[in-house]
Amino acid sequence: MRAMLLDRPGTPLRLAELPVPQPGSGEILIEVEACGVCRTDLHLIDGELPHPVLPMIPGHEIVGRVAATGNDVTGFARGQRVGVPWLGWTCGACRFCASGRENLCDAARFTGYQIPGGYAEYTVADARYCFPLPDADHAADDAAPLAPLLCAGLIGYRALRMAGEAGRVGIYGFGAAAHIVAQVLKFQGREFHAFTRPGDVASQEFARSLGAAWAGSADQNPPALLDAALIFAPAGALVPAALRHLEKGGGVVCAGIHMSDIPAFPYDILWGERSIRSVANLTRRDGLEFLELAPRVPVRSEVVRFPLAQANEALAQLRRGEFQGAAVLTMKA
Repeated sequence: MRAMLLDRPGTPLRLAELPVPQPGSGEILIEVEACGVCRTDLHLIDGELPHPVLPMIPGHEIVGRVAATGNDVTGFARGQRVGVPWLGWTCGACRFCASGRENLCDAARFTGYQIPGGYAEYTVADARYCFPLPDADHAADDAAPLAPLLCAGLIGYRALRMAGEAGRVGIYGFGAAAHIVAQVLKFQGREFHAFTRPGDVASQEFARSLGAAWAGSADQNPPALLDAALIFAPAGALVPAALRHLEKGGGVVCAGIHMSDIPAFPYDILWGERSIRSVANLTRRDGLEFLELAPRVPVRSEVVRFPLAQANEALAQLRRGEFQGAAVLTMKA
């Protein structure tokens, strides 16, 4: 099979021919149809995530068809479309797993980081962490629009859950996750304001097309105070900026796995029962809830397709912010 390999951080991915993996007990062999390209993949490639397993096949927004199942797998059939997210395995026994907080499991392993991911024609995944996906809302030969739901959608959904019942929400970094959560906010009848990099007029117009009440750059003041702010951009300086735009009692939710250092800020912008919290991965409950909600919205992913062999170009364009929505690798021409 063809796969894109990261041999060491700081180097481009390498196209390689590898044996098709075989599923072990409790695992599924998946013929990959599409895999989203996520900013977390950039963090891995740039060496910003500690202790990666190398060489590694990146990719954790995987959509594909069940090709074979290992022993002790139930509930999945050959040819069925499934999705594989970032959280790929947990111990199931620690206090976090036992209390429904498996996303905090100290022994957790992650797809495309410690477990080979979806930048490949085939992958193997733990059946417990695979989600059944419908064909009903997408053409059977087009898996690409589903791929961003497996991370951008799930992380955005978890971040929104942490924001509670906030009626006016600020979104910082209007990329893959933001364009999905924006659709959920509109569906729920909540107001959202979009903050982009200075001069990014295209992203601001994209946000308005999805229903933003206001869109501007992160160095501008919105027309009203926010009840919550969701930060998807990996820039720590956005935290105090968002705090300054929060109503009392509001919260800033940092939704990335990596962020640059947060600069010092005066206590008075936190005072008033404002809060800062992070999102750590996701749970299977998040996945089931969001994938049930998505077709009711309905969520429509804006995707730019790249063939597998052009993964490095897709990552470069993501880094430069050259497209709206999400990049997706497709395995078939």
